[in-house]
Amino acid sequence: MDETLLPAGWTRAVRDPRLAAEIDAVYARAASAIERRGPACWASGRCCRFRDAGHRLYVTGLEAALTLVRLDRSPLAPAELESAIARGTCVFVSGNLCSVHTIKPLGCRLYFCDRSAAAWQREVHEQLLSDIRDIHDRHQQPYRYGEWGDMLRRFIDPSPTVGA
Repeated sequence: MDETLLPAGWTRAVRDPRLAAEIDAVYARAASAIERRGPACWASGRCCRFRDAGHRLYVTGLEAALTLVRLDRSPLAPAELESAIARGTCVFVSGNLCSVHTIKPLGCRLYFCDRSAAAWQREVHEQLLSDIRDIHDRHQQPYRYGEWGDMLRRFIDPSPTVGA
């Protein structure tokens, strides 16, 4: 498969309301799990400052496409993305808040600073990520799981990235 064609295919796929609804259903299950568990979120923005927090965000191709399709602003500019990557932050963090909170991918939805929720986060994430992989398969969309910045970069510059 020509890796440069993946972003266009994923974008076309998420424009199908049925596929988008399937991903939204996974996100709704995440919201239910969060409500049941009640992990703490201090809205500090630490989770969006990847380098400082010592973590990385990983997403699937369909999740990255859905986020970009649903952006309520101008398209993501290459310089904007590269600047965020160089800072070690999410391109969508604004101050201490997520500017794409309602359309963010699964990994963002399930990450909490609450250390007591770490094992719970991993378990729920693995279950729901498997559901998203099934959506890729059912809709015959190649499954790729990669670091957030690299996945977003694919949509701006469709040349494949290392390790994706």
